[in-house]
Amino acid sequence: MHEQPTQDRPPQEPDVPPRHCLVTGATGYIGGRLVPELLAAGHRVRCLVRDPGRLRDHPWRADVETTTGDVTRPDTLTGAFEGVDVAYYLVHALGTGPGFERTDREAARAFGAAAARAGVGRIVYLGGLTPAGVPAAELSPHLRSRAEVGRILRDSGVPTAELRAAVIIGSGSASFEMLRYLTERLPVMVTPSWVGTRIQPIAVRDVLRHLTGAALLPPDVNRVFDIGGPDVLTYREMMMRYAAVAGLPRRVIVPVPVLTPRLSGHWVGLVTPVPNSIARPLVESLRHEVVCSEHDIARWIPDPPQGPIGFDEAVRLALRRIRDADVTTRWSSASLPGTPSDPLPTDPDWAGGSLYEDVRERTVGASPDAVWRVVEGIGGDNGWYSFPLAWALRGWLDRAVGGVGLRRGRRDPARLRVGDSLDFWRVEEIEPGRLLRLRAEMRLPGPAWLEIGVAPDGTGGTVYRQRALFHPHGLAGHAYWWSVAPFHAVVFGGMARRITESAATGTGGPPG
Repeated sequence: MHEQPTQDRPPQEPDVPPRHCLVTGATGYIGGRLVPELLAAGHRVRCLVRDPGRLRDHPWRADVETTTGDVTRPDTLTGAFEGVDVAYYLVHALGTGPGFERTDREAARAFGAAAARAGVGRIVYLGGLTPAGVPAAELSPHLRSRAEVGRILRDSGVPTAELRAAVIIGSGSASFEMLRYLTERLPVMVTPSWVGTRIQPIAVRDVLRHLTGAALLPPDVNRVFDIGGPDVLTYREMMMRYAAVAGLPRRVIVPVPVLTPRLSGHWVGLVTPVPNSIARPLVESLRHEVVCSEHDIARWIPDPPQGPIGFDEAVRLALRRIRDADVTTRWSSASLPGTPSDPLPTDPDWAGGSLYEDVRERTVGASPDAVWRVVEGIGGDNGWYSFPLAWALRGWLDRAVGGVGLRRGRRDPARLRVGDSLDFWRVEEIEPGRLLRLRAEMRLPGPAWLEIGVAPDGTGGTVYRQRALFHPHGLAGHAYWWSVAPFHAVVFGGMARRITESAATGTGGPPG
């Protein structure tokens, strides 16, 4: 069964029965994190998805009902609402190109009408925080559409809780990823004037706490709620504080008035991997301050005893997975992160920060045992099976800057165990006969790993898979990776080739 999520949530009243919840957008950023929260709160969950196959990597997949449908096609929605108490509307057409406002409008009308016909007791919608007192005509198309969707759902005849949030701080959030990449990649920035816009960000954990609690709102609640964290910051202050939490040098930010929101949207799309179709509407939404005008939701969903999560702590949580080197959770599609702040397998490729990879795979006629014997014997006196001078040079350079170099060797010539030092690596994980993962301990501008896997190929031979992983820390990290990338074919390619050849000929590995 699904493991209990870790964040705080308000206690459920003992006389309130669990709800049957329909979640749209379960493959998206918020929806994929909300489903396990609802399950942990005791609710039944049905996911409405266009492609059920996209849920296959979630461990809660067996704990939910799945129905195929599309909010833009009303004929697919009828059966989805059968027996549903609460329907979560977590989809929008941001990034789909021209006409997205019409798509959002028609989808919301179809969803609200289908929920009303089915007798659904509540709709919960996550929208965007809009500036107080600004006419709809002056809002960005993105915010204007989000507000219109909320109005349509509230007018559907089904009591609707519209939660409005500004920048959501959590790995995978488009707004957060834009902030992350801008801050990490540009130590000196000539920025648009919107960096002075005041914003009230909110941690994804608090968003999910509110969404989960909204399932139990009384039926007479049909309104908008502003939700935000305890800090009100300018975008410039958010970049500065992100840099401080991430351990980056202080950023130099020079705002200039000539970059309009539209032009700066293209600039963000150029500097960051966030697609321009998403970056531009997000940037255009920064024309106005987005600060909560009320905190009425606390009447029904009280704040936790320690209060909402502050900006700095939310950033720490979002960066924790990489900081703690839990590389298997971050980059394996077979596991689910332990907290809502972590990346999900279904997050877009540009979420979770930059990750550079060098992947090598070879099939060899030797048995898995023979290949593993060579793998477990790497390093120390046995060397690294490729370009010895390059490895030696890297060791000398590391020692020159105060690192450990290659002088440590290895504890045992034949066996490795978790925690062993191995030249300038440390054994982080080992599954005998199957997996060896090393974490780099040389001086680098970012964490790095070398992972080697061994598996039978089904014909008596072996599939050897090797991954070098590097998460760059600031601009220096990106520069480092690209400066050494030309040598990867020789170093890592040669390593994969020589290890498999040695296993095939029986000439490699530790002494017998």
